Amino acid sequence: MKKNYRIWFLSVIIPAYIIGTSAITGCKKPAAVPATAPVEEEVIYAVTGYKTSVGNLDDYLEFGGDVSSVSAVDVIPDMAGKISSIKVNVGDMVRKDDVIAYVDASRPGMNYKASPVKAPISGRIISFTPMLGATVSQAMAIAKISNTDELEIKMSVPERFISRIHNNQTASIAFDAYPGVVFYAQIHEVSPVLDTSTRTMDVKLRMMENDDRIKVGMFARIHLVTETVKNATVIPAASIITRDGKPYVFVISSDSANASLRSVTVGMTVDNKSEIISGLSEGEVIVVKGQSLLNDGAKINVISMQE
Repeated sequence: MKKNYRIWFLSVIIPAYIIGTSAITGCKKPAAVPATAPVEEEVIYAVTGYKTSVGNLDDYLEFGGDVSSVSAVDVIPDMAGKISSIKVNVGDMVRKDDVIAYVDASRPGMNYKASPVKAPISGRIISFTPMLGATVSQAMAIAKISNTDELEIKMSVPERFISRIHNNQTASIAFDAYPGVVFYAQIHEVSPVLDTSTRTMDVKLRMMENDDRIKVGMFARIHLVTETVKNATVIPAASIITRDGKPYVFVISSDSANASLRSVTVGMTVDNKSEIISGLSEGEVIVVKGQSLLNDGAKINVISMQE
């Protein structure tokens, strides 16, 4: 009987506790949470500015070329035989009709007086091929004489650039042997035809001043200015953005607080510099970094100015 009493007691007390708790909690309503309007934060973009200025913009082409003499002549003996005497060394200066070597045409049973080999022009001996005792003939050149006082540079211009090449253009020349030193040459001969195998046009430049440092056979690095725009508004090409297929720049307001989108007309672009034909004036400040995320009238913070 005692065991049953305990079970009955629990079955009565527990439901009563549950009912009482439900009655107490059920009579209260949850407190209402006041509604708040979302706060929109103002976005300010960090950008880099650039003050526009007026300057010159040069379009150019770069080529490689070889230095050669304006005049170079092969020396050919008058008769076949063996070189019996050599009177010059490579690098020597000779005058026209100077004897540079003798050729002995004698054969067994037939003795001849040595025949002189004369210089056909005045100049410098730049090569002398045969050795003493070597056999030569009228079909081979034994030496080459060049006038090294007048030098020229030969270069080949690809077909796509020939419209920008003409006589009397001036080029700056650099040689690896003299780093930092600039020489000058002028175009004096343009081939009227192209090589059909290479699709290039032969062009010759004449050195404007004689210089003993320049040697025949040197490799020249040619910087040829083909077009110059003077007093142009020039800006970094990276500052120009394209929207709807048209070029624009962002112009910074006088108080550096806003950036406005402005349409521009772009001219020549050289070495990441662009000419602005219209749409900008000298002295205006534009955005050169950070403009890709901007919209017209965007709030900005100019953190630096690019030189």
